[in-house]
Amino acid sequence: MAEESFLATVVQSTGSWYEVMYGSERLQCRIRGKLRLKGVRSTNPVVVGDQVRCEKDDQGSYVIVGIEPRRNYIIRRASNLSKESHIIASNIDQALLVVTLFSPETATEFIDRFLVTCEAYKVPVTILLAKIDLARTQPQAVEEFHSIYESAGYRIVEVSATEGEGVQEVREMLRGKTTLLSGNSGVGKSTLVAAVEPGLDIRTGEISQSHNKGKHTTTFSTMYPLSDGGYIIDTPGIKGFGLIDIEDAELAHYFPEMMRYLPDCKFYNCSHTHEPHCAVVEAVKRGEIAYPRYESYLKIMDEDDKYRK
Repeated sequence: MAEESFLATVVQSTGSWYEVMYGSERLQCRIRGKLRLKGVRSTNPVVVGDQVRCEKDDQGSYVIVGIEPRRNYIIRRASNLSKESHIIASNIDQALLVVTLFSPETATEFIDRFLVTCEAYKVPVTILLAKIDLARTQPQAVEEFHSIYESAGYRIVEVSATEGEGVQEVREMLRGKTTLLSGNSGVGKSTLVAAVEPGLDIRTGEISQSHNKGKHTTTFSTMYPLSDGGYIIDTPGIKGFGLIDIEDAELAHYFPEMMRYLPDCKFYNCSHTHEPHCAVVEAVKRGEIAYPRYESYLKIMDEDDKYRK
């Protein structure tokens, strides 16, 4: 049985109740009211992956009374709330971003915003190019995708859950690590997880029915243990990925291929948009930086500027 006060890992959240793992026990906790105030800019002050201090209250229920410092996290701007953020998960070893070229097509800008966030919060990330059996009907598109992101420094793993391609490679990547799995709705995350970890159906992952409000299936992340060791954090399908707390002046630092050219810009505060003798712009013209990536950089600068003030 859990002690009067103990550290545990948050593995699921509904927004009002939190399920934590303490040893082999899974316990239901509420959050102490005053703790909630500390997350005033966040829609969720306690997130999956958090190490939390729990205590028993006078009624014998468990209450989260504190959060240990996070070593990293993935965060995005909350939907339609420009001044608030939504932390997807914390204390993760790596992120796997599942993307598809067709049925549906994952927008380049979405991919780039996710990658920027991983760079900013020091989370290693690998791109899983899913439904590759369908994508290969358009070999030029597959080749172009590899060119854009491999030249930026990212690893791409081609996978087809239905054909079994890449499944063992993903399984090995997951072993012994806490991994965040993310992507748009419809890219096949559930099918991929079922292929990697037979018997685990993330579409029907459930918590204690007495506290199930249903929100976690559309809004919150969930952590699952893997049979080979490690954990996978499944995130609901994300439509958009607004950046938050990233200043204009630092944005280029989170595009690895741009970082290589920054020291060669004439002006130390170059925005890489209009200044003369900009090494980044020159690299784009020479094809050394993929134009779709640079285009994403410009869109993020333009569209997100009002949110970063």
